[in-house]
Amino acid sequence: QVQLVESGGGLVQAGGSLRLSCAASGGTFTSYAMGWFRQAPGKERNFVAGISWRGSNTLYADSVKGRFTTSRDNAKRTVYLQMNSLIPEHTAGYYCAAVRLSYHLIKTVKNDYDYWGPGTQVTVSS
Repeated sequence: QVQLVESGGGLVQAGGSLRLSCAASGGTFTSYAMGWFRQAPGKERNFVAGISWRGSNTLYADSVKGRFTTSRDNAKRTVYLQMNSLIPEHTAGYYCAAVRLSYHLIKTVKNDYDYWGPGTQVTVSS
């Protein structure tokens, strides 16, 4: 069983940056690939970024390539999402998720993930 808690959300002006963190407890953190998803009001929860179990492989949604970067510190059991050049369309609840997955693999479908954090709100003002 893995517990995830996100932090770092908040209100930021367009063009600004935020770094989200997702701290994990329980389980063997290095056995899990991690993903970031976001969900705006009335919208589906969509894949944003993912990182493989050792951090050697990352994957991004086309809409965030070049703006967002995900990384992980396995010693701290934490995964990060650095978000730069934010725009109002990035306003959403951001969720981290874990799936037991080895090697360089990453999942992009939310139903494939086993564990979820409660989310952190990101609001970008124009």
